Amino acid sequence: MGEDRGLVLVVEDEPTIADLERLYLADGGFGVHIERDGGRALEAVARLRPVAIVLDIGIPGMDGLELCRTLRARGDWTPVVFVTARDDEVDRILGLELGADDYLTKPFSPRELVARVRALIRRASVPSGAPVRTIGTVVLDPLRRRVEVGGARVELTATEFDLLEHLMSQPGRVFTREQLLSSVWGVADYSSSRTVDVHVAQVRLKLGSAASVIHTVRGVGYSAAEQEA
Repeated sequence: MGEDRGLVLVVEDEPTIADLERLYLADGGFGVHIERDGGRALEAVARLRPVAIVLDIGIPGMDGLELCRTLRARGDWTPVVFVTARDDEVDRILGLELGADDYLTKPFSPRELVARVRALIRRASVPSGAPVRTIGTVVLDPLRRRVEVGGARVELTATEFDLLEHLMSQPGRVFTREQLLSSVWGVADYSSSRTVDVHVAQVRLKLGSAASVIHTVRGVGYSAAEQEA
C-alpha cells in the first residue's frame, strides 16, 4: 500500500460512495475508518484522532454542518473536507464559516478528493527551519502552527492558518485570488475564488483588533502588511 499517511475518517451514509472513497484513500496510503451518522462520527473523532475528516453534509442524525460546528466549539481543529450533493453557494459559505477547510460537490473525482486531503496534510508538515513571522501584533509560528495577537492565542482552521502564513510570508506583496487558490488550496479551478474571500473574512474576524494587517487590493487580491496608522 505504500507510505502510511495516517487515518482518515470518512463520514458518508451512501455505501457505494463510502466504499469508493475508502478504495482511493487506501490506495493513496491512508488508513480509512467509515461512519454513517453524525453521532457515531463524533465519538470516532475523539477515539481515533484522524489526520483528516471527509464529511458528507447530509448524514443522518447530527448533520455534517452541526458535526463540524461541534468539533470546532470543542477546540478540535482536525482538517475537514466537506462533500455534498448540494451546489448551493450559501451551503458552501456556511460550511467554510463553520470551520471546514475544503469543499467538494458530488459528483467529484475520487482522485481529486485524495489530492485535496494530501494537500491539507502536506501543508501541516513544516520544515524545521521555518521562521516565526511577525506583522504588527500578529505572530505566526509555523512549527507549532500557532497564531497570537498581542500574546493571546487565535484558533484557526488548517486552511485559515495556511492562508495567513502565505500572506505573511512576503509582507506587502499582493497575491491574486488565483495565486492563493493555487498555492494554498492546490487547485486550478478559479471559478471558486469566492472561497478565498470567505476565508479571508473569517481570518480577519478571528484576528479581531489586528484584522487590518490583511489588506484588500480592489480588483486584484490581498496582502499582509503593517497596520496603517
